[in-house]
Amino acid sequence: MMSFEQHTWPFRVMTYNIRLDTIIDGRNQWYFRKDRVINLIQHYLPDILGVQECLPKQMTDLTSGLSNYGSYAVGRNDGKDNGECCAIFYRHDRFELNDKGTFWLSETPDKPGTKGWDAALPRICSWVKLRDRLMNKEMFYFNTHFDHKGLVARRESAKLILTRIEQIVGYATHAILTGDFNSGPESDAYRTITNNINFADAKLSTASVHSGPDGTWSTFDVKYDIGDRIDYIFITPARLEVLRHAHLTDSNNKFYPSDHLPVLAELTYRN
Repeated sequence: MMSFEQHTWPFRVMTYNIRLDTIIDGRNQWYFRKDRVINLIQHYLPDILGVQECLPKQMTDLTSGLSNYGSYAVGRNDGKDNGECCAIFYRHDRFELNDKGTFWLSETPDKPGTKGWDAALPRICSWVKLRDRLMNKEMFYFNTHFDHKGLVARRESAKLILTRIEQIVGYATHAILTGDFNSGPESDAYRTITNNINFADAKLSTASVHSGPDGTWSTFDVKYDIGDRIDYIFITPARLEVLRHAHLTDSNNKFYPSDHLPVLAELTYRN
């Protein structure tokens, strides 16, 4: 039996592309599935959650439905409330927010609304500095969404994020990077992150067998095969241990709540 002194109070991290609110989705438009997204999150109760493709109205709905969470989000178009955000939610009872920020995935990362390299759209990475109330440890959490078209942009975005994490965190503490990277494990963007000795893919680091399909892009309809793996949780392996990892396939009446599967990991502190 684990002694009290050894107990490190594991915590759960989830990344989830919730799909933007658009009329072209018909029966799968946000209005019809928002409660399913919120119920899924509340069922698994991640301690920290990163979502992508979140528009201002969706942020309002999530904030209302996730009242047990604090949050941070800015729109990618202006750094305020215009455009999609990479929102971060954290459990009030577990974590305290001590700092936050956003930078753009471009050659001018501190200039709001900028597109980088061959990207089709402005892209961002938002981050928070949290204090774990139970363990009195500091945690940095980064959440991002890479461009869907720009191959160069995805590679350079990975490089930029690693540089910024080193500047903000210094790798001397616990850091997590999550998001929709629009990149498979064979891509330059993925290899840029995993070839860095300070980061590891949580799926490949889990102490128990990964649960769920290999991919994360799903469409809404369960009758179709799961597509590529493009959503990830990366951790600093010197500081964090992955106990469990899963791609969640919860559905309602044969439809997923989003066109991506949420990724969930249970982590604990190494030191």
